[in-house]
Amino acid sequence: MFEEIFSHKKLNPEKLKAYGFSEQDGGYKFTTEILNGEFQLEIEMDKNGMLDTTLTEKSTGEEYILYKTKATGEFVGNVRSEIEKKLSEIAEKCFDTAIFKSGQTIDLIKYAREKYSTEPEFLWEKFSDNAVLRRKDTEKWFAVLLTVSRRKLGMHSDEIVEIVDLRAQPENIAALVDGKKIFPGWHMNKMHWFTIILDGSVSFDKICKKIDESWNLAK
Repeated sequence: MFEEIFSHKKLNPEKLKAYGFSEQDGGYKFTTEILNGEFQLEIEMDKNGMLDTTLTEKSTGEEYILYKTKATGEFVGNVRSEIEKKLSEIAEKCFDTAIFKSGQTIDLIKYAREKYSTEPEFLWEKFSDNAVLRRKDTEKWFAVLLTVSRRKLGMHSDEIVEIVDLRAQPENIAALVDGKKIFPGWHMNKMHWFTIILDGSVSFDKICKKIDESWNLAK
């Protein structure tokens, strides 16, 4: 229920340990007290930044779970607020800003930076996890980085993935698109653009080749 606090954040293990987390069972664990010491809050986090919280009333030793439900009221509201405050502090001090999380997306941005001296441009305030890469000489886009659910690409899954839209010659689009790894351009002219899911299903070498082709077409 606190996932939004850690959106666009990437776990920094060194910062986490400096904050007071200890390594345990392949992840990290931190214990603190809240609400004037009446409750003990245990925060467990795996190496991908996924977390779980356990709240225990110290006087009884019983776990308090109402804050994880839809329960309302002043007390449970205060409990949620205290936990949210602590998690927000951890997000600020132990995580780095990371709009894109996929390894291939990060490598793609690095490739474009080193070869074409371009950086992602975040043009849409309401869609802060979308960006474009453009040629400096023509100002035309040659890649669009987007975050969507697989279902929007026609797949039977609500998993959120990062994708890249790239240019291609119209006569080559049909041969590229297979509906499994490569799709018609998402939110782009499907006669001139196609989409790759950046989940490792397409090799990075092939992606780089397609980036180069797209850059050449952005004249």
